[in-house]
Amino acid sequence: MEIILESTITCPRCGHQKEEIMPTDACQYFYECENCHQVVKPKEGDCCVYCSYGTVKCPPIQEGKGCC
Repeated sequence: MEIILESTITCPRCGHQKEEIMPTDACQYFYECENCHQVVKPKEGDCCVYCSYGTVKCPPIQEGKGCC
């Protein structure tokens, strides 16, 4: 199984999108939008901002390991 590390994250406040490289050793709980500077956190039930606002789930979820 190939793990995808690139995810396009979309700011829930302003809609700005940016492709990011996800960390493989930890979940990213906070993300600051470079456009509006809103600091976002995961939606309830998600382990990281990529699972909530990204086009690809984080590596641990892709591997079936569950949350970090």
